[in-house]
Amino acid sequence: MSDVVFEMDGQVAILRLNRPERLNSVTPKMLDLIAASLRRAVDEGARAVLVTGEGRAFCAGADLAATTDGSISKDDLGDALRTHYNPMTETFASLPIPVVTAINGAAAGAGVSIALSGDIVVAARSSYLLLAFANIGLVPDAGATWLVAKGAGRAKALEMALLGERLTAADALSAGLVTRVVDDETLFHEAMVFARKLASMPTIALGLIRKQVGAALSATLTDTLETEAVHQRLASDTEDFREGIAAFLQKRKAEFVGK
Repeated sequence: MSDVVFEMDGQVAILRLNRPERLNSVTPKMLDLIAASLRRAVDEGARAVLVTGEGRAFCAGADLAATTDGSISKDDLGDALRTHYNPMTETFASLPIPVVTAINGAAAGAGVSIALSGDIVVAARSSYLLLAFANIGLVPDAGATWLVAKGAGRAKALEMALLGERLTAADALSAGLVTRVVDDETLFHEAMVFARKLASMPTIALGLIRKQVGAALSATLTDTLETEAVHQRLASDTEDFREGIAAFLQKRKAEFVGK
């Protein structure tokens, strides 16, 4: 069985992290497979992606038992980030379609980065985020520093990274790191509601929006205004824009096709 299960549900691609016996902890091979599965979703015509975990955890971070043996040189982990972790995070960020993540149980280490790479992040009430790197003498990776600091601010990022304590789903919601907290038994259903809605919307515009917001987090107002102008020109040249205007004028529901 694959470490990442891929399936299409209509125009939603569902990715299930699938090492439940290891709490879906990731190996370099699995990270590459996550990135490849995201690209596959686009290639197969998906208009939204839903990422969740099998079993009782979302992702427990790196599988240290599989990737370390006590003899790693100081350069190996940095190389592993550049070769496997960083490309996966960049793939999430560069997708032209929106991503929903459904956090079931623990999201720790790199699992935090995967969870927070969603545009819409739905968390089960019993789930939690954990940056435990400092507890073993390491630093956050896979983009967790940026994702948490941009989402919740410097103080919360330092609290999570320095203290290495669990952040409950409720506290993650208060901190602005997740979109919704739902009952455990309804998590997948609630996340699919979001994914299906996104898949029915103007796909090109949504892709431009996620790119635009990502750029705005590190850009000046002037640069952002120019990006908006460029993206508005692209969005206004789509079939979905024309359909949206026609539906508005005809007082009917728009039927977007993702083009």
